[in-house]
Amino acid sequence: MEELLDSPLRVHGALHESGYGGSERERQILARLQAMGMETLVVSEAELASASDTEQPQGIVAIARMPEHSLVELPDPERGRWLVLDAIQDPGNLGTIIRTAAAMGVSAVLALRGTVDVWNSKVVRSSMGASFRMPLVPLTVAELQSFLSDRGIPLWAADAGGEPVQQKSAPRRLALVVGNEGAGVSAEVMQLVQRRVAIPMDSAVESLNVAVATGILLYMLQS
Repeated sequence: MEELLDSPLRVHGALHESGYGGSERERQILARLQAMGMETLVVSEAELASASDTEQPQGIVAIARMPEHSLVELPDPERGRWLVLDAIQDPGNLGTIIRTAAAMGVSAVLALRGTVDVWNSKVVRSSMGASFRMPLVPLTVAELQSFLSDRGIPLWAADAGGEPVQQKSAPRRLALVVGNEGAGVSAEVMQLVQRRVAIPMDSAVESLNVAVATGILLYMLQS
């Protein structure tokens, strides 16, 4: 809840159980909502459960407007990283990837079709508030191609058959695409890729979880 209130998202109001507000943290949250002029409604436990899709709601649910980011409005720094998601399907993976991207200073996360909804509730929970601050832009392959071309941003792909990533000096501006948990980067997207990079690892390990691999690559390719 604190992450949402600290974010630029517009909060419209909240629902909370009658017993909510017993701890200092809960009192501070209610005080912040009141100071922001937000409407708060007291509801029963059953009513709160019906408004939440978690098995154990934390006693309060906020209502906020989902932001709509466009490619045109994205920042265009001299040094930057953009993360492209090609059909990432597991919400937990996606949420972790978004949080990691925020930690690594990524300018925006671009989600190609086939990727789970970036505002899926499990994605939002797994991102631990990073979804509220990171620009998340759904797009097509054609839109991705135009974006990269217009801004002169090269695209590298995470691929097990690629060159060891530490052997390459990353450019000042770079987009990295990571692919589906089982199939990897699609052939259509691979046509836009200038270089394939891999994480060197022990031969006894066949592969890494996509969220873990993304974090390692983003760290090694920091601008």
